[in-house]
Amino acid sequence: MGSMSERTVNAERIEDLVTVFGSFDENIRRIEENLGVTIVNRGTELKISGEPEAADKAVRTLEGLLQLSSKGEIIDEQRVRYLITLVQEGNDELVSKIAKDVVCVTAKGKPIKAKTVGQQSYIKAIQGNTITIGVGPAGTGKTYLAVAAAVAAFRERTVNRIILTRPAVEAGERLGFLPGDLQNKVDPYLRPLYDALYDMLGPETFQKYQERGSIEVAPLAYMRGRTLDDSFIILDEAQNTTKEQMKMFLTRLGFGSKIVITGDITQIDLPDDKVSGLKDAVRVLSDVKDIAICQLSSADVVRHALVQQIINAYEKAEKNAELKKNNTNYKGSYQRKKDYGK
Repeated sequence: MGSMSERTVNAERIEDLVTVFGSFDENIRRIEENLGVTIVNRGTELKISGEPEAADKAVRTLEGLLQLSSKGEIIDEQRVRYLITLVQEGNDELVSKIAKDVVCVTAKGKPIKAKTVGQQSYIKAIQGNTITIGVGPAGTGKTYLAVAAAVAAFRERTVNRIILTRPAVEAGERLGFLPGDLQNKVDPYLRPLYDALYDMLGPETFQKYQERGSIEVAPLAYMRGRTLDDSFIILDEAQNTTKEQMKMFLTRLGFGSKIVITGDITQIDLPDDKVSGLKDAVRVLSDVKDIAICQLSSADVVRHALVQQIINAYEKAEKNAELKKNNTNYKGSYQRKKDYGK
């Protein structure tokens, strides 16, 4: 008999382990029989022992099953057999294709999926491009889906770190007058990002990753001078960045990283003389390969139906105001021409 080898697979959520084991551990037994390994469970860890090649295959099978379970898929005998076959043939990267429509599953086991065509193309853009810019009104899921995509990439180990950032514009980027230490100063306007992460990971796991530095939530000013490799970076509320900040942020991109930028061009809190970095980036980068620009609209709002109507009413009011303004300007210039002609 060849040398024995021991491997460990870590499950993030105990629910996934329960699913993968099956009601009488029959799934685990099947893997043991088929691959000739022994699998022991301690907490959220699975220890696999067997010949190196067999242990490898068992690891890949278990990781595939955990991935399917984390996407809300049912793990049954057929699934296990299919996965073992895929691993034996070296085709286990197909696993992610099986569960492709669920972006990620929350800590409570709720699968997150795109709910509208706009959201679907936004998710596809994030998966297929290095940089994605998602522009649209509140409630279109721009931030939430980006965080879901980040957690999915992190769980699938395509990135080592998640970095979430926002420009601290309401605090004038100076933060001086907010009470408390940095963390407390930063928290109020980073809250929505924390909420999304709590949802996906659950507070304990989130805490664990934050302590390890695998997840970082920070104001945009803290990105200066860093190059970020193997990270999934989300810049939220990007309409409040200046042109300079946006360029600074985009040039932080390192190898193996993905960037998602989200914002709502109708809610700019910058002083009037400042151009929004988001508006500018959409214009400047519209033809750059590997950068996707997704426009979400009120049709993609997944909050209360009333939210959609509120957005539409405001848009209409703004259009009317614009029209009025333009009409007065036009009348004025026409009047001046007449006076000039006298």
